[in-house]
Amino acid sequence: MTGTSRLVMQGIAKRFGATVALAGVDFDVQAGEIHALVGENGAGKSTLMKILAGALSPDAGSMQLDGSPYRPRNPHEARRAGIAMIYQELALAPHLTVEENIVLGAEPTRRGLLRRNEMRRIAVQALSHFGGQSIPPDVPVSRLTVNAKQLVEIARALAVGCKVLILDEPTSSLSRDETDRLFAILRSLKERGLSIVYISHFLEEVQQIADRLTVLRDGMAVGTYPLSAVTTEQIVRMMVGREVDELYPHSPRTRGELVLEVRALSGRQKPIHASFELYRGEVVGIAGLIGAGRTELLRVIFGLDPVRSGEVRVGVYCGPASPVERWAQGVGFLSEDRKEEGLVPHFGVAENLLLSKLGQSRALSVTTPRARRMQAEAIIRTLGIRCNSPDQRVVHLSGGNQQKVALGRLLAHDVDVLLLDEPTKGVDVAAKATIYQIIDGLATGRLSPDGRPKAVLLVSSYLPELMGICDRIAVMHRGRLGPALAVEELDEHRLMHAATVNEATT
Repeated sequence: MTGTSRLVMQGIAKRFGATVALAGVDFDVQAGEIHALVGENGAGKSTLMKILAGALSPDAGSMQLDGSPYRPRNPHEARRAGIAMIYQELALAPHLTVEENIVLGAEPTRRGLLRRNEMRRIAVQALSHFGGQSIPPDVPVSRLTVNAKQLVEIARALAVGCKVLILDEPTSSLSRDETDRLFAILRSLKERGLSIVYISHFLEEVQQIADRLTVLRDGMAVGTYPLSAVTTEQIVRMMVGREVDELYPHSPRTRGELVLEVRALSGRQKPIHASFELYRGEVVGIAGLIGAGRTELLRVIFGLDPVRSGEVRVGVYCGPASPVERWAQGVGFLSEDRKEEGLVPHFGVAENLLLSKLGQSRALSVTTPRARRMQAEAIIRTLGIRCNSPDQRVVHLSGGNQQKVALGRLLAHDVDVLLLDEPTKGVDVAAKATIYQIIDGLATGRLSPDGRPKAVLLVSSYLPELMGICDRIAVMHRGRLGPALAVEELDEHRLMHAATVNEATT
């Protein structure tokens, strides 16, 4: 860090009707600094950065860039001034090539004709910032990995003279190796004097990559600190404004009867081979890299994807089954993609909670609307779902509360086996803590409608999460599942080694 403020935002305020999104926020970024911006969903991070990137106008406050007044009227003006924001959902044209995307909106022309050689030169120069990362400039973006697409977005920013680069949840879809490579690139850009604003829910990553962090809560800046001066617990406490119980609760659990047994299971493409047992009263984690076949394993078990060979036994039921049959057998599935597969966004909270029972339970069909509403309200209270009423549309809830609704549907069905695919993806730290408490409460029976412990199979890319709440963990590598070992026998290094080197954790 040079100690020179490249960007200064003072007293930034923004209202949306009666809602105060920002209440006089001060924020600054130095030249050659990675500055993390953290806070719960709804704290004001996105609004503040959209104002910086020209997508929104502030109601009050001022901004300076390199000592001069800065007030962009739109994102194009912000880009020209040197401010670029890369959103979690990348904004690339998939049918265009890498080089066409890099110069998009600033194509070099002469007398109205595109200068192809100049376009290639600009693209190659922008991509050269990534060192060993080889991205052919003439390949359509649709053929690239998520990691490579992200680098194309960064290259596009660098091509127009970026001074401040804003990254919104940049590692949410990346593997551990891809994250490490991205961090190496960010450090290289920092050394060249670029200012980087880094938004993330992964506090361990923030502490690994950032120089300073600013915490937002309820539209106000709680404070700005060097990362060396604060602990994870202190950051969480500032974010939520209260003491948070142990982030990874692990109450005493008693293993009960065998409820799910998988033997030599294979799907159409993945998994290639998977065998394990799951008992009532335990949480078993599935670790592995993105694309290893973890999601496919859960989908095959639940009947969403076909079984090619092998056996799935649920209690007394054996063999492949449809999702409807799995629900009836006491198995519930929480999809990684809650918007497309986990919820009906424009339905109400109560409708989503009871959705899986409609048409399957004769008892539900004869109950009164009042009884169904009471059941929904009981789940809302149990899980702490923050909504105006059971009728509020799910689309208007925060990401964390949407995820609680998706979990609540499994409670409404009172399943014995919960297949959870990335249950905390895209939610803030406080919501994660609540979801961990829910999982722990289900494994012990404390939150179960019938009071009996449930069995949980948990897929997660976040190793601290797996180590914190699971009893046993198995690693999947290229479609093959290793043995499930007790957490006490494992550490993050061993899990990552098993995920990347194709060796079982024995």
